[in-house]
Amino acid sequence: MPWGFLLVCLLMSGCATRVVSTPPAKPSTGTYRQFGKEYRLLPSAAGFTEEGMASWYGEPFHGRKTASGEVYDMHKPSAAHKTLPLGTRVTVYNKQNGKSLEVRINDRGPFVAGRVIDLSYAAARELGVIGPGTAPVRITALEPHPGDVRLGKEEGVFAFQVGAFASRQNADNFQASLLKRFAHVHVTEFFDGVDTFHRVRVGRYPSREAAEAARSQMAAAGFEDAFIVAE
Repeated sequence: MPWGFLLVCLLMSGCATRVVSTPPAKPSTGTYRQFGKEYRLLPSAAGFTEEGMASWYGEPFHGRKTASGEVYDMHKPSAAHKTLPLGTRVTVYNKQNGKSLEVRINDRGPFVAGRVIDLSYAAARELGVIGPGTAPVRITALEPHPGDVRLGKEEGVFAFQVGAFASRQNADNFQASLLKRFAHVHVTEFFDGVDTFHRVRVGRYPSREAAEAARSQMAAAGFEDAFIVAE
């Protein structure tokens, strides 16, 4: 959440101190300055990997806007990064306990020396970072996709990705629950070089335009963060 006036606060018990500010703008290219330091935004996440310390944030930022313009929901997996394109999906691997999670970058930060990613409360809980507050991690960008960016009338087969799990059983359980509400629900596997993720997807659309037309229906069903993928 980092632009504008400086706030320094201690977050929920066990959470690390975070230097943040409210973002009045959301640059996606070029450079920006924060607390006297210049950051150059990456034009692409292709091939990106990074190691360093992860931290997390929860209250009082829950309900505030992120750098992407989305409202921060501490109970959903997401993360902040200083230079990756907003919308990039990455796997975060906790080097201390071996846990991994796929998250989407929708915010900027953390602007604290030595930290490379700021996890939402939900993501930190899944990765076992809540108690210690920080943890050494490896970040790996997944294959690029545009998130909310419109790409015109691309032809092919498209779907909404609504979840990703390290456990196949959890993915299968989620799929079973969704089949009560949607006609087409399937699970695909993705190996990032370290772990296998089981991605739960909804729908089979003949073009990106057709999938975009169904976006409001997905949001109404409670999947505002679902994003379109080509299959």
